[in-house]
Amino acid sequence: MRRTSLLLAFLAALAFWPHAARAATTSTVEVIKVEGAIDRPLLGYLRDRLEVAEREGATVVLQLDTAGTVDEDGVELAQMVADLKVPVITWVGPAPARASGAGLLLMYASSLAAVSPGSQTGPLDPIDLAHPDQRPAGLDQAIAGWIDARDKATDLDWTDRALNGAEARHRQIAQVAALSIPGLLNRIDGRTVQTADGPVVLHTRVATTEEEAQQQGTVDIRFENLGPVRRVLHGVATPSMIYFLLVLALAALAFELTQPGFGFAGFAGLGMLALGLYGLTVVPVSWFGLALLVSGIGLMVLDVRARKLGPVSAIGLAAFAAGSVLAWQGVAPAIGISPWLIGGAVVASVLYYGFGLTVAIQSRDRIVNTQRGLIGMMGEARGRLAPDGPVYVKGAMWRGRSTGEEIASGSAVRVRGVDGLILRVEAESDGEAVAGSGPFPQ
Repeated sequence: MRRTSLLLAFLAALAFWPHAARAATTSTVEVIKVEGAIDRPLLGYLRDRLEVAEREGATVVLQLDTAGTVDEDGVELAQMVADLKVPVITWVGPAPARASGAGLLLMYASSLAAVSPGSQTGPLDPIDLAHPDQRPAGLDQAIAGWIDARDKATDLDWTDRALNGAEARHRQIAQVAALSIPGLLNRIDGRTVQTADGPVVLHTRVATTEEEAQQQGTVDIRFENLGPVRRVLHGVATPSMIYFLLVLALAALAFELTQPGFGFAGFAGLGMLALGLYGLTVVPVSWFGLALLVSGIGLMVLDVRARKLGPVSAIGLAAFAAGSVLAWQGVAPAIGISPWLIGGAVVASVLYYGFGLTVAIQSRDRIVNTQRGLIGMMGEARGRLAPDGPVYVKGAMWRGRSTGEEIASGSAVRVRGVDGLILRVEAESDGEAVAGSGPFPQ
């Protein structure tokens, strides 16, 4: 019996051995996409994911396509990468991805860097796209320290310019070339890289069959992206998007000035204005330029309210154009506002404020004048007024509002006033509704 039990235990161990071997050789790779300028929302997300990866012991792959940081400390971010106790692999891809400014710093600070053919590496300056003329103190020493700590043979003696993938490999800025994440992981499998906690052998081979997974092990790849809220906040935190949102929001709010109430355009304008104002807290702006932009729109709206297109509109348009140019003039070209966008906004403002809103408000005036001529006339409620509803007066349907209690459908009503584009009516108990009737005798 004892021999039989030992034999059964041995056979059971053999049966479960492939699965145990597979579990033992399975490693985790967390792929974190860094796309666009590294602003506050993206930086917060990046820090969170790096902390989680370090805590779980996962190998990190930073998929880079960035021109640098926006009003954030790129050196501090790179130092965080250098201090991680897990391997960090940076990959600039897929083409035509780029790693400039702080993106290049991440390549220097990583355990191993890779590029895809057709990608761009560098230039290093500017580090911060919001302050292109500022260079962090001690930057060269920090880069040299990262390179030395990672045992890389990177050539730092080159003219600061954009390099293609082959040049980045030649200068050992990147140690590997790969077309895709799976291709990269297979290429670096078995390599020894340096981390803040010492050398680590990478186990990143991606098994393509069940047999390979059982014999050699495989890798569990997790692709991480910004969540929906952070994605929206990251999307609006660029000068072009902030400019677009502010101009469109103010135009929508100006449209509400031609309407009797506050409708969809107004609420949409408030939403866009809120997003634009958030963007202003992320991206530095020239407050003088922004004041010119807003005051220019205000002057054009003022002329619209005056029902004319005159010198005030011309001054407002000039202020709007000047403010559009000056508001974000100090940022790097990579995130600057296109002159075509500014030119299109100026032309659209001429058409919108100079003609569109002026015609709309004049049409509203004609309707209001017609409504005022209906004061004192009799009509019929064509629906329940509680307090608003349809009323039929002088051969046309209008929107009515009861000045007192609820009015039932079919009741006779008398027009007592005009509230914007709405007729204020009251029930006429002794009268009989006659379509098109004139005012009752006083």
